[in-house]
Amino acid sequence: MKTFQVKGTFKAGIAWEKFTKVIESQNEKNAEDKVYSLVGSQHGLKRNLIKIESITEA
Repeated sequence: MKTFQVKGTFKAGIAWEKFTKVIESQNEKNAEDKVYSLVGSQHGLKRNLIKIESITEA
């Protein structure tokens, strides 16, 4: 498993909040899907309210 650092923003009320997540995953695509799932479930958001800006291997 590789470690990825995912940075982005999500809609919190009327503002956009920044986030950084460190995810263990097999590849970039799976890491991206996992972040959508985690942030979406924690904040009750759909994927269109989450913007991923960068995914880097840590």
